[in-house]
Amino acid sequence: MTVLWTSTTPGNAQAIKETEIAAGALGVKLQNIDVVESKDIETAFRAAAKARADALLALGSPVLNSHRANIVALAIKNRLPAMYNVSEFVETGGLMTYSVSWIDVFHRSATYVDKILKGAKPADLPVEQPKKFDFVINLKAAKQIGLTIPSKVLARADKVIK
Repeated sequence: MTVLWTSTTPGNAQAIKETEIAAGALGVKLQNIDVVESKDIETAFRAAAKARADALLALGSPVLNSHRANIVALAIKNRLPAMYNVSEFVETGGLMTYSVSWIDVFHRSATYVDKILKGAKPADLPVEQPKKFDFVINLKAAKQIGLTIPSKVLARADKVIK
């Protein structure tokens, strides 16, 4: 499996470590490819093809997120089942995502702003972990790469794009 990541994005080094631990426990061999600039994207997909990658994971970064249409197109062209960090990739035509519900995070942020405007000290407010996650699957993308998503998996999705 190929993992696209950006070493200059805060948190990605830790995400790579955690991904390697999970992959090791599952016996999955990873090919980590650092995409620092947009010019690295096509090179990354050539390397994935050369390594005969059977899946793709794209971690979050400004460079990857801002070139999602190209990344989605290359994943489909290379028939790679791909998991992305935000649902916008799936809405662009990517296969799937399981990620934080940013709408829920933004709603929670509004609650914090309201408390601060009413006089609460930011340092006194608790730090919250995300509570809602979205699992989104794009069946059109699955069809394009010749993948059948089991009905049990589809039943667990929060949103299925047909």
